[in-house]
Amino acid sequence: MQNCKKDSKNLKKKLTKEKYNKMNGNASRPENENSTEVEDYSEEFPDFKKVVQKKVSRLCSQEGLYRRFPVLKWLPSYKTGYIIADFVAGLTVALTVIPQGIADAALAGLEPQYGLYAGFMGCFVYFFFGSTKDLTIGPTAILSILTFTIVAKLNADLAVFSTFISGSIILGLGILNLGFLMQFLSVPTITAFMNAATVTIASGQIRRLLGISSGKTNQFVDAWVNLFTYIEETRWQDTLLGVVSLVLLIAAKKWSMRNKKSLGIRYLSISRNAIIVFGGILIAYICHKFYSFQPFLITGEIASGFPSLSLPPLSTTNNGTYYNFSDMLSTLGLSTFSLPLISVIEAVAIAKSFNRGKSLDVTQEMIALGLCNIFSSFVRSIPITGSFTRSAVNNASGVKTQFGGIYTGAVVLLSLGLLTRTFEYIPKTSLAAVIIAAMFTMMNFGEVMTIWRTKKIDLVPFMGTFIISLLFGLDMGILVGAGIDILMSVYRTSRPHITYIVDDMFLIIKPRQNVIYSSAEYVKEKIIKKINENDHLKYVVIDGHNMCWTDLTTIKNFATVVDDCNLVERTVYFWNWVDEMRNGILRYDPKYKSVFKYSESLKELTEMLRQEDEKFITNL
Repeated sequence: MQNCKKDSKNLKKKLTKEKYNKMNGNASRPENENSTEVEDYSEEFPDFKKVVQKKVSRLCSQEGLYRRFPVLKWLPSYKTGYIIADFVAGLTVALTVIPQGIADAALAGLEPQYGLYAGFMGCFVYFFFGSTKDLTIGPTAILSILTFTIVAKLNADLAVFSTFISGSIILGLGILNLGFLMQFLSVPTITAFMNAATVTIASGQIRRLLGISSGKTNQFVDAWVNLFTYIEETRWQDTLLGVVSLVLLIAAKKWSMRNKKSLGIRYLSISRNAIIVFGGILIAYICHKFYSFQPFLITGEIASGFPSLSLPPLSTTNNGTYYNFSDMLSTLGLSTFSLPLISVIEAVAIAKSFNRGKSLDVTQEMIALGLCNIFSSFVRSIPITGSFTRSAVNNASGVKTQFGGIYTGAVVLLSLGLLTRTFEYIPKTSLAAVIIAAMFTMMNFGEVMTIWRTKKIDLVPFMGTFIISLLFGLDMGILVGAGIDILMSVYRTSRPHITYIVDDMFLIIKPRQNVIYSSAEYVKEKIIKKINENDHLKYVVIDGHNMCWTDLTTIKNFATVVDDCNLVERTVYFWNWVDEMRNGILRYDPKYKSVFKYSESLKELTEMLRQEDEKFITNL
């Protein structure tokens, strides 16, 4: 605030008074308040025709096409030297997405092939519409655990339906340029949700890590209840393989962090998920083929071949009951809103983290994500979004452009046609280890201390989101967190901080933020209360430096302050109010024109009022 004041003073010295007033929206105010010139303070309506023409012309311009189709901008400048880098990155990401996709399908309570269906179409669509080269679109553990509740309500058709609905909502929000709505989610809320998601997902995988097949659930409380209920079903072979796999995954990650300069170690770490999974496949296959026994619980049969291209299921039948579009939509319940919300949170947060130093077009990312989900629903995909793990692998592999996604999608498609028989031998405990290891990298409980040190009140949305997410589910948690953020924001705007200065017969009042309809009555009550506490006051000066926008409720309340003070022989002045505020009050009633005062400093104003007061007394 001090720096702003210094900058303002320096600016006044450099500019003429006329130019300074023009910059601050005061150019239309006459210098001589006693001038007979008729002042125009009418409100101008926007020319909607010009606004629409401007929007259309921008959309049809080269810049607009580049913004909505980023591929048109980067593809013509694509260099042949990028081919190898993009291929290596795409292949490496594919080797990560295949085991993770199969694991995510298990998280969603679906057959393994659904995870692979979700792993390729998003890559192809993002190639055309995505603006961030590092971001990879596909299935994620967080969305899969939300999909699990959807599948439990009905069947796999509802999961594919949710992909289509979620994509449509995200696309609609992007087209309407409503990306700013994401700003209503605070960092503590998002951090709490991500931490709760990692804890919930990791908890749900403990039983698979131990080889327990009973008690299928992915909710935090139920996962631990089932674990202790069926603990006697623990299989030592699965436990041994799972624990060893988990230790190796974590060790490989730490090893690569300590040896960042070694290219071989880096690629070994990047491929660690694929190595662990294929190692488990090899052990399971050898035991089955040569020793005729299977020591582990394995994934089992996976439907081979490419998925058929068809419309997403807008109706379905389950246990002899027919569900039409509206029935399926109502069955989704809270997931109708939570799925697109969480999808956008994940994708935008990841894109921002890899877009350092560059501005991110959130609207375009929402459009791209929406289209990725819509097109993916045509190939029986579960909901998809940006994956932090695979985006990090993509970045570490040295990807140059979005072309890396084409290679990723192609490899996933090839695996569907050629490797599904091999994937049948994947031990479930290996997939559990892959998921748990990925969750370790996403946990960020150190943020709690940052919140405590920086702003303790932000622990309210953090704890609220975290606890509700663990106890009642992730979809409920993020919605409650968003509600807490909005309520706190509304409370802050409705209770602005006000500075009071009592100097002799003057009361100077300065709201520290803009006053709008939600805070107008509160500000009025505070002003009247302060006036009543100081009987000797004669002048009430309301400083308008921090107020730049108004509404009818605010105008009426300030007008009432003037009228009420006049009744008790106190004069109110609005000091240095911008034209937006001033003209609004004058449109309400021109009689308040004399209330507005302007001066270079508060001292100048008080001296002027004292002189006027002395003249008035002398004339009497």
